[in-house]
Amino acid sequence: MQNSEGTTLKQHLIDPEICIRCNTCEATCPINAITHDDNNYVVDANTCNACGDCISPCPTGAIDNWFNVAKPYSLDEQFSWQELPPRPPEPALAAAAADAEAAALFAEAHKGAGGPARAPSTAAKPKVNLFNRATPAQARVAGNIRVTKSGTSSDVHHIILDFGSTPFPVLEGQSIGVVPPGLDATGRPHAMRLYSIASARDGEKPGANNLALTVKRVAEPREDGSVFRGVASNWLCDLKVGDSLGVIGPFGTTFLLPDEPEADVVMICTGTGSAPFRGFTERRRRIAQAGSGKLHLYFGARTPQELPYFGPLQKVPAEVLAQELVYSRLPGAPKEYVQDRMRARSAELGALLAKPRTHIYVCGLRGLEAGVDQALTEIAAARGMDWPAVRAAMREEGRFHVETY
Repeated sequence: MQNSEGTTLKQHLIDPEICIRCNTCEATCPINAITHDDNNYVVDANTCNACGDCISPCPTGAIDNWFNVAKPYSLDEQFSWQELPPRPPEPALAAAAADAEAAALFAEAHKGAGGPARAPSTAAKPKVNLFNRATPAQARVAGNIRVTKSGTSSDVHHIILDFGSTPFPVLEGQSIGVVPPGLDATGRPHAMRLYSIASARDGEKPGANNLALTVKRVAEPREDGSVFRGVASNWLCDLKVGDSLGVIGPFGTTFLLPDEPEADVVMICTGTGSAPFRGFTERRRRIAQAGSGKLHLYFGARTPQELPYFGPLQKVPAEVLAQELVYSRLPGAPKEYVQDRMRARSAELGALLAKPRTHIYVCGLRGLEAGVDQALTEIAAARGMDWPAVRAAMREEGRFHVETY
């Protein structure tokens, strides 16, 4: 299938890394475009008409890969693959538009001390850009629970999206895109919003084809007495169980959990910046690998009642997660912020900075970043280390990540 300029072919390919050779796709294809040998299942570009009949029955999602290429990959090339080749640039169509929107949002999130990031060398290979604005994955709301106390100004929801029979493979630390219904003030469709995935790669419970989001309802008073209400956040927080919505993505190739039990992971966040770290924690808790590494959480909120997941956090075993819950508005107590607690734990954090398998992740409001960076500068200096140099080396090694907004 050529694009509107007639320069590329959209070729259907099967990912040999996750294909389980169940033969479902070959048996389903109505025009016999799929075949196999002892190594791989492959698609004949000269026969495939992109009907999509093979997509839904595939149990792993290996079948759902589409590359825009100037020249189709031959059957012999596909038979020889151990993994898919690097994905060529998409044309300026719906997929490229979604990619560009996501890229711009990630670029904004990675400004400042974050800078260009690399994925951890041991992280699993992420799937990206499987669904776009024109053809989003359809999800059903399976749960929508407030995870901060009612009566507080922090209205945060845990929203579970179920994809039914549609494969939507994700990794901890990735994001999805959603587009609120309706039009913006200029009469155009709303811009896509990105939300971090707050669940483990195998779903809210092992084996479930779903994922979770952590969404804060934005309702901020203006000087004129009116209230600014976030379009996307209020739409998502108001969704009812059984409602359907389109999901774009998944997105994100760097803010990923290292798959090594010896890695220490320092997670620093405020508010809904905790979303990816809930996924990290669930993954580590489930696999229960024997190793010397541990998760270390520095989580800031105004009060315990406004800290998302406060109750569930109390049930996470200490051997999985070391918790530093920090509050800035406790009655009768001085204000304390995440960076203050980091300084109070300077000895522990300094020792972690010196370890070659320590990974640091920062996620939350943009204002968090400067304070954390200053605290790390002081902690490193106390051990005779230059934090900017350490940070640059960690970033190059895929061990330092910042996503702030």
